[in-house]
Amino acid sequence: MFELVFLGTSASAPSIKRGLSSLVVKHGEHRFMIDCGEGTQRQILKSGIGFKRLNHILLTHGHLDHILGLAGLISTFMRWEAIEEINIYGSRHTMERVDDLINGVVLRGAQTPMPIRLLDIKPGLIIETEDFAVHAFQVEHRGSSSLGYRFEEFPRRPFLPEKAEALGIAPGPWRKDLVAGKAITLPDGRRIEPDQVLGEEKAGTCLVVVGDVGKPERLLEHIRGADALVIEATYLQEEAAMAQEFGHTTAGTVAELAKQAGVGQLILTHVSRRYSDDAILAEANGIFPNTKLAHDFDSYLIRHED
Repeated sequence: MFELVFLGTSASAPSIKRGLSSLVVKHGEHRFMIDCGEGTQRQILKSGIGFKRLNHILLTHGHLDHILGLAGLISTFMRWEAIEEINIYGSRHTMERVDDLINGVVLRGAQTPMPIRLLDIKPGLIIETEDFAVHAFQVEHRGSSSLGYRFEEFPRRPFLPEKAEALGIAPGPWRKDLVAGKAITLPDGRRIEPDQVLGEEKAGTCLVVVGDVGKPERLLEHIRGADALVIEATYLQEEAAMAQEFGHTTAGTVAELAKQAGVGQLILTHVSRRYSDDAILAEANGIFPNTKLAHDFDSYLIRHED
């Protein structure tokens, strides 16, 4: 299961109700910020999620409305020493702009109390934990070397407590070992294999997050079968030509993409002030009914449905 907390959902410039692009993905003790628009640190405080363990920042691309918040965030971390390290991920083009911002403007040769790593990544596996992996993939958006991110839990076999009870296995380390796939030996000499207390393998949850995108049809294979897709909806279909001109997409286009890819739910963000929420949802829901429109501080639990 992944949890999403939206910190900023506006396109290009903030509005009264929406901050600039940023969201946090949580999984257990792990936290990932995706994009860091201007004002993000204040949004973090208002959301109540705090700064703890917020040391992985994944950037979709280097346009200013997606990275300017890094300056204030890192400045705060330097003063508060609230975090042990900062890892910022993005394409080479993105990292060049971030390097200019952080080293050229914020630090200017100053020493930091924590390491700040600017990680130039390419499409493929970028992070792997015991429970899930994060892959980056290429996204087209005005020559910005943009990236999208696919968070995918590994398949697992659920623990069946009723079978453990029947075998006399008390809660505690024995059950933990069995869940981890290790055989155990009980005090009475019985050897218990994991197969005796584990169910059939089940697929994990899959979440895909995309920032700005000009050719969403090229994302089909990267988003196929995702339980949730987060993606921009900067324009409506009536202004599709303008969307194409500026390297963006429409609510109707991404709804059709979600339908073709068989995703579980579609969550729209990067919203323009030129449209009402009702108009955006009406266009998308007419094609893909399980569509939500994100607002600042919205939270979603993403689970795989069998």
